[in-house]
Formats: sequence, C-alpha cells, structure tokens
Amino acid sequence: MTATETKTFEAKITTLGDSIASLTLKDAVDLADYMKDKYGIEAAAGGGMMMAAPAGDAAPAAEAQSEFDVILKEAGANKINVIKVVREATGLGLADAKAVVDGAPKAVKEKVSKEDAEKLKAAIEAAGGKVEIK
Repeated sequence: MTATETKTFEAKITTLGDSIASLTLKDAVDLADYMKDKYGIEAAAGGGMMMAAPAGDAAPAAEAQSEFDVILKEAGANKINVIKVVREATGLGLADAKAVVDGAPKAVKEKVSKEDAEKLKAAIEAAGGKVEIK
C-alpha cells in the first residue's frame, strides 16, 4: 500500500471502531474491566495514547474539582487573630505566617480537599479575614 492509498474496512469493523472511539472515560474503564474479567485481556502497560476528539463534538464537560486553594484576600481589622489561624493551619512559624498574612492576597494552603478548604475558610473568617476558595 502506498502513502496515497487508503485502506477500506468492513462495516462491522468501522462500526466497532467508531463505538470505541466515542466512549467516555468511565465507559472505557468499564470496557477494560469487562475485557479483563470476561476474557482475561488486560490493557498494555506503558500508558495510554492521546486520542483526538471526534470532529463536531462539543467540549467535554468539566470534571469535578477535587483540590482547592485557600486564598487569603485580606486580613481585616484583627490581623493578629488571622496570623494565629494561618500559623495553626499551616504549621508555619510566626514570622512566616505573618508574611503570608501581610502578603495578601496570597494562598494559605494549596491543593486541599473541599472539606478542609471550607474549614480553613470558616476559621479565617471567624478571625476577621476575608478568604476565597479556588
């Protein structure tokens, strides 16, 4: 076959290929599990291939965010109390915690769970600071 020739495939092959190419990530994982359980076929080691999205499809839905950054927007009137909360939450020394608070807007903690981010936000706001979760 030369570079300009295109190979033709049977309808069942193109249908199967198109079906596999349009699978969502969850469906692809389920298919891999099924093939392993039913036929003992496992995915090859070495990582997956990047596939182009089918033409004309809308952008995939955004995945749910699992890691959040807690950003101190401002310390407010009770700066000392905010420094105490930042120090407790981060384990920083007094000077480093003060530098974080003085440098607002600045990240207090990064890549934390939603629950931890909400707890830290509540503690800083109770101390008088203003916080944003990203």
